[in-house]
Amino acid sequence: MANVWGDLDLLLDSPSSLTVTSTARGTIKEKAGFKAAEDVVALRKAIEGIGTTEKTLVEVLTGRSNAQRQLICKAYQEAANRTLVDDLKGDTHGDFEDLLVALVTPPALFDCHEVIRAIKGPGTTEETLTEIFASRSNKQIKALSDAYLAETGRSMTHDLKSEVSGDYATTLLILAEGKRDESTNVDPAKAKADAKALYEAGEKKWGTDESKFIDILCHRSVPQLRQMKCVKSVPAYLAERLFKSTKGVGTTESVLTRIMVGRSEMDMLDIRAEFKKLFGCSLYSTIKSETAGSYGQALLKLCGEDD
Repeated sequence: MANVWGDLDLLLDSPSSLTVTSTARGTIKEKAGFKAAEDVVALRKAIEGIGTTEKTLVEVLTGRSNAQRQLICKAYQEAANRTLVDDLKGDTHGDFEDLLVALVTPPALFDCHEVIRAIKGPGTTEETLTEIFASRSNKQIKALSDAYLAETGRSMTHDLKSEVSGDYATTLLILAEGKRDESTNVDPAKAKADAKALYEAGEKKWGTDESKFIDILCHRSVPQLRQMKCVKSVPAYLAERLFKSTKGVGTTESVLTRIMVGRSEMDMLDIRAEFKKLFGCSLYSTIKSETAGSYGQALLKLCGEDD
């Protein structure tokens, strides 16, 4: 628990994932000359033929942006009278199925399902909640919150309140409101005042005034927090998450899938660079040695190339 709080405390968010909405640092781009109808024909042939052609599923679904995949889903349903998600679930299984379903799910809905799973599983999975809420922009958190309400009929913060407690809960709930300052300007005087306030709330007192820490860490912009020297970047944090998910006892596929799909259009290039810097090997080679089959092939496509 302490290390989850530590991650939240240090991490919060990075300017790239907050303020950059372009796909400049992603590995997956929109496909030029995209025609949903052509992709639907290829997918149906791959699914309805004798034995699913997994290679086609990988090529089509990892070679399009999420927005394009949504258009494929719509065209697929019109052509086949069934949803692509249902057909993928019926025709593939295990981690590969989970990955394909993640690829064709709108990002906010995918986040929503991951939050529901983290809350409702046996014991709340704090690491998953930390990862999601600390690495999404205000806009993404708002979309996630809306999706959660539509999906469950309850407010997300209401459900979180019943599952997490203490300072961790306070921090998580502030992040879940999606009200972080997203400006990239830095006010050195304010940074100095904040650093002083944190010092006084912590070092100088018997007991620590956690509310002051939480207020400053959750509401300031990241460049502002960096000025105070208390934040690691999201790509570095996610690189660590990926490393731990491949190096533990058995690979944690759900973490691999969530990060590789979720960041493929955002900052995968930065994550790859941090991974190499931190662990001395490339993310690509790590995925290659730790995963297999069509699941591994799809992850490698999302990773892009070897560093």
